[in-house]
Amino acid sequence: MYFPSMHDPLFIWVIIVFGLSLLAQLGVQSAFNKWSRVASKRGMTAAEVARSILNSSGLGDMPVNQTPGRLTDHYDPVKKTLNLSESVFSSSSVAAIGIAAHEAGHAIQHRTSFAPMVLRNGIYPLARLGTTLSYILFLVGIFMSSLHFLTTIAIYLFAFFTLFTIITLPVEFDASRRAKLVLAEEGYLSEREMSGVNAVLNAAAMTYVAAAAMAIVQLLRLILLSRSRD
Repeated sequence: MYFPSMHDPLFIWVIIVFGLSLLAQLGVQSAFNKWSRVASKRGMTAAEVARSILNSSGLGDMPVNQTPGRLTDHYDPVKKTLNLSESVFSSSSVAAIGIAAHEAGHAIQHRTSFAPMVLRNGIYPLARLGTTLSYILFLVGIFMSSLHFLTTIAIYLFAFFTLFTIITLPVEFDASRRAKLVLAEEGYLSEREMSGVNAVLNAAAMTYVAAAAMAIVQLLRLILLSRSRD
């Protein structure tokens, strides 16, 4: 990330988006902390709920693993495993169950070849290069005129990362929609408990919105800085 300056035409947007990112992170922590203290009446653990959802979706052979860390929950599309963090796996809290159902939603997306997920998985290698190499190439291209073509390569690489963050939005929104639907319709949680799931998953969704916004602003900054050196 390039640090903004007062002469940067996108300075104010960097500050705004950075502030939104911080608020989104605080929102997730606040919602999770609140609803992780509220146990579901049914008493099922998050791992049990995830296992039940997977079984009913034709994914009975998919492992549900415990992974180290806090809020490190994720679905691995390569290993085809659903991984729940230590603070979620054995918990019967409303927050934990909502997160587990969300990750199960990703597994179901993969099974049904949900188009945005297929596209996101397809561009992931280039997106990963965009986060690791783009700034290095850009700086080399900026300061060495004979290698100016590197700035163009860097911008294209970062563009793939930006596209990745944008495509992530429908993937995450749909996983949350699936989670809310199955938890309510199958009676895993009561109506009051569902309000907690909504709070946690909606707050998490905002972190992805903020990440996409930051990527867009940074891409625009790279393009403007490159043109200013031409």
